[in-house]
Amino acid sequence: METYADLIECEDVLLFANAAMTATGQREFHSEAGRQRLSLSFLHDYIHTNYPDLYAATLALDINDHNAALIIAGLLRRKGGVGHEARLIAWRLGRMSPPRVYRLFRELRRAGVNNRRTRALVRDWLAARPDLAFDAVKYRAGVRAAVRHAHLELPGELGDFLFTPFRRAHYDTPVLEAWRRAHYDKNALYELPYTVAEGFAARHGIDRAAFLEAIAPRLTRLERLRLSGAAERAGTGTDADLAALPLVRVASYVLSLAADVRERRRDELVAALRASAAGAAGSRAGTWGKVAAVLDDSFSSFGSPEKRRRPLAVALACHHLLEALAGDYRALWLYGRADPLKVRPSGPTPLGRRVIDALEQRPDLLVIVSDGWDNAPPGLASEVLRVWRRKLDPAGEVGIVHLNPVYDAEHFEVRRLSRVVPTAGIRDAEDLPALVELARFAEGRSGAAELRAYLAERAAPALEAR
Repeated sequence: METYADLIECEDVLLFANAAMTATGQREFHSEAGRQRLSLSFLHDYIHTNYPDLYAATLALDINDHNAALIIAGLLRRKGGVGHEARLIAWRLGRMSPPRVYRLFRELRRAGVNNRRTRALVRDWLAARPDLAFDAVKYRAGVRAAVRHAHLELPGELGDFLFTPFRRAHYDTPVLEAWRRAHYDKNALYELPYTVAEGFAARHGIDRAAFLEAIAPRLTRLERLRLSGAAERAGTGTDADLAALPLVRVASYVLSLAADVRERRRDELVAALRASAAGAAGSRAGTWGKVAAVLDDSFSSFGSPEKRRRPLAVALACHHLLEALAGDYRALWLYGRADPLKVRPSGPTPLGRRVIDALEQRPDLLVIVSDGWDNAPPGLASEVLRVWRRKLDPAGEVGIVHLNPVYDAEHFEVRRLSRVVPTAGIRDAEDLPALVELARFAEGRSGAAELRAYLAERAAPALEAR
């Protein structure tokens, strides 16, 4: 039997998981960055204090890197800890972007967190890097701070490069030697990572267009995407492989383009979105039966200057993934746009009317992707869902899930549409299938024991990997 404490535990952990998937401490449409950070800090402290084992286990969920770093820092600050913490932390560090990890190490150093397990984690992570010399050039300050903090000694060239780089007249390691030569040889900078070479190019006064054309072979996929606009204006191409990028990243890029550019590149952009969605769907493609989606393109989907058009990009990405997953699919954008490539943030949020339109089709699954600010008229969506679930479909033949890409700092969670429909936070469209599965806990059909078992199942690969 579930006790009241079990129910509270389940609610608290799900609340935290939703926040950890969506919140980044940055400004949102309805709240400032300071309030976001304060709210998120309180939530981390609350869950860590009351559920320390589950707090660590959330590292195995699809939370974002910002919250993963906060969890790791929180675990390392406190003495003791559960036995599997170190393995979970090491596993998660291996899946975070190197800049984020080096930033975390610097924050630990500033906070004076320098216990034995922290030093061991830093040492092991650096030892596992595929090319530490490359890191030393691209993230030099971060590598140097990590080495100092963990009290490591790097013999030979790498140690000299980090702390006395001009002591040597020559380096045997090619990337280190290229960095040394780039101070006086313009050609050497094209052997360096883009972010490092860019500084040398400015120092040598190299024309921007010529630099972009010559450095193109060294660009990563994300760098190609970020530079595509600049390269087009400069008359050069970056040949960004859009289909190989994460789906929300592709959607964000599409939405960043002017309407006439989207139309001119329609075939390319639609193909990239569908290819990325097909890769995310994998073997589940076409297996979800009849699916309807209500997708929020109201003005609040603009997000904020820091997260420009992020909520709309998530909705566009979810649209293409659901299209790939469903056998029969219908998308309903709030403002009735039939062409997803032309969506843009505009107007209030009339969710209720579109939910009625979707439910009239009696799909197997209804997915609502919205920040939850139903305001035209206020509360209509909540009432529609209440009547549907209580009166028209009490057996739950139509599955309904609300996915929210925006953290509500005031209420310490993602904003819900209705208490009778589960809400889950979403950041990346690739997480959508797992979130639909997780929604059963929020709906109350499974309790704390099942939730703990689910978290243990998600953490098992991490614990077995060490």
